[in-house]
Amino acid sequence: MKFQLEEYHRGVTDEELVADLKQVALNLGKNSVTRDEQDEKGKFHSTTFIRRFGNWFSALEKAGLEKTRTPMNLPEEDLFENLDEIWVKLGRQPRYAEIQKPFSKYSVGTYEHRFGTWRKTLEAFVAFVNNEERSSSEEAIKNVEIELITRHKTKRGINWRLRFIVMRRDSFKCKNCGRSPATDPSIILHVDHIKAWANGGETVLENLQTLCSKCNIGKSDLE
Repeated sequence: MKFQLEEYHRGVTDEELVADLKQVALNLGKNSVTRDEQDEKGKFHSTTFIRRFGNWFSALEKAGLEKTRTPMNLPEEDLFENLDEIWVKLGRQPRYAEIQKPFSKYSVGTYEHRFGTWRKTLEAFVAFVNNEERSSSEEAIKNVEIELITRHKTKRGINWRLRFIVMRRDSFKCKNCGRSPATDPSIILHVDHIKAWANGGETVLENLQTLCSKCNIGKSDLE
């Protein structure tokens, strides 16, 4: 996809915006238009409509179109996990304009509809992840009893929240070679136990590190 800045279209009239929205609906043969459809088929970007009319639903109402339904039944964790994937690829906090398909599974409108604003979305995500951080340290499991079957205090599996916390701590880079998806999209990051779980290592922040797939395989060959 060609990289380019979005146009602001400050001088465009309400009538021109409404006409463009109606034309997209006509071309699609539908009585409603999603933000993704407008961005792909329309002359004006969906953010232009939101700046002008306040929100996407108001723009649809102005054009005499039906309101699109957002997937409100999606679990919050699914929405947050999608943000996690984007954050890791970028190596930083995602920006409003970057939340669009195919880079993101869900449009920014889906997040705004669920949380109110993009800022509130990020705040909810951070709070959700931080809850995991507080319970995934050596200090947090100090008084946890060892399971007789596994001889561990923690499970072997690393959930996406803990994986994100480790990668964020390690600046979304491989601790061994320093490579990152932000500079090389072919790089795939893993989170690995420093002391292998099979050798008694626990699944806690202090015993986890970020490795690229190549370095992780190399580490496995040495164990």
